[in-house]
Amino acid sequence: MSSACVTDFDDWLVETFARVGSFTMLVVLVDIGEMTLSPLSSSYLHVVGDETRWRDMLDLLSGAAAAWNGAAFYRADRAGLIDDQLARQRLASLTRHLERDQSLLIHSEFFNAQGLRLKIEEVGMSEKLPWQ
Repeated sequence: MSSACVTDFDDWLVETFARVGSFTMLVVLVDIGEMTLSPLSSSYLHVVGDETRWRDMLDLLSGAAAAWNGAAFYRADRAGLIDDQLARQRLASLTRHLERDQSLLIHSEFFNAQGLRLKIEEVGMSEKLPWQ
């Protein structure tokens, strides 16, 4: 039996799994500054059930050699699960694109270190993000 959902991440994972079934997820750990976002490290994982909760994700991410306070999650493919080779390719492509254009973080499911959903918005008249 699954644990109760206690964070926004828990709700998102359960809702996403109910809608699409098993899927591969790309994860980018981020340092959230006052007006900046800095991608730190990345990985991928295969979601094959809706039992994972934020505390489980924290256990998985605790091995990262980065002091992160935000995490961006992307579905690697609309079709659901993909193999490891394709997941690595998609992750490499995502990280290359994020190096050039961090505004791509707007398109992620973004959570703080407590598993609460954060929304990234464009600011200013120039429609640029604060870290551009």
